[in-house]
Amino acid sequence: MADYRPDPTILKLGPDFYDAVEPAAFPKCIPRFLNRRHAERVGLDLDDEGWERHFCRFEPLAGNLTEPLALRYHGHQFRVYNPDIGDGRGFTFAQLRDEGGRLLDLGTKGSGQTPYSRHADGRLTLKGGVREVLATEMLEALGVNTSKSFALFETGEELERGDEPSPTRSSVLTRLSNGHIRIGTFQRLAFFGQDKNIQKLVRYCLQNLYSSEPAKDDGENAQRLFDLVSDATATLAASYLAAGFVHGVLNSDNINITGESFDYGPWRFTPDWEPDFTAAYFDHYGLYSFGRQPEAIHWDLAQFAGCLSRVAEAAPLSEMLGDWGSRFEDALTAQLLQRLGVESGKDDREVAAALISALATREAPIDRIFFDWRGGRDPGAGKYPSEQFRNLSKALEGRERPEAHPYWSDPGPCSMPIGEVEAIWTAISERDDWRPFEDKVRAIRRMGEAMRGDAPQG
Repeated sequence: MADYRPDPTILKLGPDFYDAVEPAAFPKCIPRFLNRRHAERVGLDLDDEGWERHFCRFEPLAGNLTEPLALRYHGHQFRVYNPDIGDGRGFTFAQLRDEGGRLLDLGTKGSGQTPYSRHADGRLTLKGGVREVLATEMLEALGVNTSKSFALFETGEELERGDEPSPTRSSVLTRLSNGHIRIGTFQRLAFFGQDKNIQKLVRYCLQNLYSSEPAKDDGENAQRLFDLVSDATATLAASYLAAGFVHGVLNSDNINITGESFDYGPWRFTPDWEPDFTAAYFDHYGLYSFGRQPEAIHWDLAQFAGCLSRVAEAAPLSEMLGDWGSRFEDALTAQLLQRLGVESGKDDREVAAALISALATREAPIDRIFFDWRGGRDPGAGKYPSEQFRNLSKALEGRERPEAHPYWSDPGPCSMPIGEVEAIWTAISERDDWRPFEDKVRAIRRMGEAMRGDAPQG
């Protein structure tokens, strides 16, 4: 187990960036998911009572924040600017370093009202908590840079919601994340003309989220941060496509400066390579559809550039913004080959183009195609007869790599269709049967072992 290394460095930013809040007092604390493997990686050796005290009652961790902090931010929501948001049902509970020295936040969802709740109850439905655990586990297994669901407790309240049968059960989620600084955090500072605070936040992000020592020149720092965030968001957009994932709400307040995916609401995995597939029932114009996610993230990045232009020359920022498409194409090539499990070579873009062309035929679901062709193996023309798949076979010649993990000999891939997600929730809501949920988490983690090339776990 790693050592516990508390580091509440966010306090150095000062009170312009957050508000101290109190967690809700819940009538019950029933553990439904405890991420013990990530607890070990950050040095938290907790018994059952400790999990409850710290991640349902939110008793401060030793040497850490003495009170939770609701972070201040604004953001564009479906491209309409909203200055009335912030942490409305969550807060930063603690900060600590992992084995590699990365600064991580323990942040909450559903932990009670804050100054930004806007008359909402500050709670999270149990269904919402279960869905976020499933999303983060699946994305982590697929190699996407995502927040980790750390703890989920059922809290014994009945919640009223207009978009699902009510009353419904309540929960509180804690996520482990590489920071909770968003593009919207910078937008709020720009909105109020707080240029000094923009400079301060740039230095904070460079030093604590990118392990890069800030320069004396604030303009240089802003340009360097934008360069790093451009790379990170290009990889984020590419990884969504390679995973077949649709986040659903890519507002600027949901884009983390580290490029880490987080905050899962109406997410779905698209069964087929369908650009127009949407996750949110309220996304009437497909703004955040599967194929438009790179466009959406690039648009959010442009808002970030506008904020930084207050403290840095606009021309270099504009040039990097214009180059983002090339970064995305490189990242998409790398992400597709990584999921396919083949080595990089001189013709990577040709292989990626052949793979996308084959995926677009919808001859089989996305997960099935990646499973069948894993390691560059060709299942044969009898199964994949189209010209596009025959071209993919030719592009992969010489890149074949055998896979040792028994997962690759299973009858089919581990997938996350929306019907299965709903069936998992039905078992919980109607029979309080958590076995399908627990079985799915185990299956996902086994797939993750196979994706990473880890030895099978007993």
